[in-house]
Amino acid sequence: MLTTIDGGSPYGIATGPDGALWFTLVHEGRVGRVSPGQEPVIHQLDPADGQPTVITPGVDGAMWFTEGKGGRVCRITADGKVTSYEADSPYGISAGPDGGMWFTQMQSGRIGRIGPGGERAEFEVPVEGGMPAFITAGPDDALWFTINQGNAIGRVSPAGEVTVHPLPTEGAAPVGITLGPDGALWFVEIGAGQVGRIDVSGKITEYPLPDRAARPHAIIAGPDGALWFTEWAADRLGRITTDGSIEEHPLPPLPAELGEGSDGAARKAEPHGLTIGPDGAIWVALEAGALARIG
Repeated sequence: MLTTIDGGSPYGIATGPDGALWFTLVHEGRVGRVSPGQEPVIHQLDPADGQPTVITPGVDGAMWFTEGKGGRVCRITADGKVTSYEADSPYGISAGPDGGMWFTQMQSGRIGRIGPGGERAEFEVPVEGGMPAFITAGPDDALWFTINQGNAIGRVSPAGEVTVHPLPTEGAAPVGITLGPDGALWFVEIGAGQVGRIDVSGKITEYPLPDRAARPHAIIAGPDGALWFTEWAADRLGRITTDGSIEEHPLPPLPAELGEGSDGAARKAEPHGLTIGPDGAIWVALEAGALARIG
C-alpha cells in the first residue's frame, strides 16, 4: 500500500510517541505527520533550505531531526512547534540511554550531544575524513555509529570515550545501523552490498547480498525478530534473520501521478528510511513522493 505525499520527497521516517508516523521531506524543508488511513499534515520549516533527513523520537515526547545543509538539530512537537540548535553538518540522530540526544556531524567528524536542559557537548572521532553517519543506542549504555568514509563502526560512551572498529571489507561505506534482537548491532554497507553485525566485544560478521549493487541504506529491527533494510538502488526491501538468511521484497509500484524518469521509464522509488509503524507494519520513506506500507 502506498500513501502519496503531495508535499515533497520523503527521506527519514519514524513512529512518534503520539502514535503517528513522522517523516522528513528532504528537498522541500518540511516535516510531515500522518496516522495510518488519514491525511498527512505537513509542517513547513523556516528557513526551508536545511534539507531535513533523519528523524527519531526523543525521550521528551517530541520528535528530533537533523538538517545537514542548514546546520541544525531540531525538535518538533506534536503541534508543529520547532526548536533549533546549531550543529555542523548533522545527519544521524538517536536518543541516548542518558536522556540526551546524540547525533553525528559528518563533515567535522564529531559526535554531538544535546542534554535535557539544552547543554551541549562534542566528541572527536579519531578517523580523518571518516564522515560518521547513522547512530543508535546500544545494549551497553553506549552509542554506536557508522563511519562511512572511514570504513569502520564506532562506539562512544556516555563520557565521550570513542572506540573505532575497522571493517574487514575495503570500501564497505557503512550507513544505517540499529540494535538487533540478539543484542548485537546490525548495519548495512552501501558500498559493498552487504549487511554487517558487530557484537559489543567488537567481533564483526558480514553477509553479502544476492545483489551486491543494491546499495542498502537504512536498517531496523523488525516486528518479527529479523532485521529489515532498504535497497536504495534496487527499489527493494531486504530482510535478514539473525543467522544470516536473506530475503528480498519488491516495493509496490509507483502511481502514475508521481511521473516518469528522465528517460521515460518508470520513476525509481528511492527508498531511504524505514520504521515499524503504529499498526505493526513496516513503513518505508520513498523519495519519489510516497510512504510504502509493507505487511
